[in-house]
Amino acid sequence: MNKDSWGMILLVAIVAVCLYFWYVTSDFALALVLITGSFGVIWALDRLLFEHRRRERAAAEGKKPHEPMLVDYARSFFPVILAVLLFRTFLIEPFRIPSGSMMPTLLVGDLVLVNKFAYGLRLPVSDTKILNVGEPKRGDIAVFKYPLNPKEDYIKRIVGLPGDTISVHNEQLYVNGKPVPQKLIGPYSAPDQTSLKMAQAGAMEYVEDLAGVKHQILEFPPYERDPRTDGTWTVPKDCYFAMGDNRDDSADSRFWGCVPEKNLRGKAFVIWFSLADWHRIGTVLH
Repeated sequence: MNKDSWGMILLVAIVAVCLYFWYVTSDFALALVLITGSFGVIWALDRLLFEHRRRERAAAEGKKPHEPMLVDYARSFFPVILAVLLFRTFLIEPFRIPSGSMMPTLLVGDLVLVNKFAYGLRLPVSDTKILNVGEPKRGDIAVFKYPLNPKEDYIKRIVGLPGDTISVHNEQLYVNGKPVPQKLIGPYSAPDQTSLKMAQAGAMEYVEDLAGVKHQILEFPPYERDPRTDGTWTVPKDCYFAMGDNRDDSADSRFWGCVPEKNLRGKAFVIWFSLADWHRIGTVLH
């Protein structure tokens, strides 16, 4: 086999190893870093060690220098993949809604865009914060690493800030002893999906005003509620209390505790596509 054939084999092997790491770790950022680094190293080594010799040899033979296929691909794809990595790490990342815990605000199949800049710039993979540009506000819809399994991403609404006392009694949310205003809309009508209609049968829809952020929530009749959803919690330093808008069908801070600041990934701000209802495309999230 010639050098281009070996180069193609090596290229495929690099991509395969990166995809394997993604499969094993479920960390897409790690796979992007590995493949970006691999292509960058190949391109840099060729520029430093081999390109000049190749040009000299071609000039001596009166031929046009031939760039190896591996180097050509690395040079072509490195800037593109690097741009994707930087954009996804520091600016915007897509996120797919996997469950109904944020209904009616978000439905299963909604695809949202997450502002990675909102809560500070973090390095990929290590998630080390390098620039603090903002903190979560009450009412934000935040994406974060699930505290009990950081390989999973969750999306909930921030209801409690560090130092707050959060209480829930008989479906009423209290922040620092003050009830959060709620206004009844009526019985909730789920989208025309059999599974959603069955799961949300009997739910009542309310408008909740959380520090000026008005949004819809769902509540079920008392006999269908988990008693663990009632209680009082104090939010520690550098932690946030998160709840789903589907109040009686959400595994959130009431069950597994607060969200550490280091687990925050960004703020969801718009539905860019929806498998549940295409009319939802472009909806700005509140």
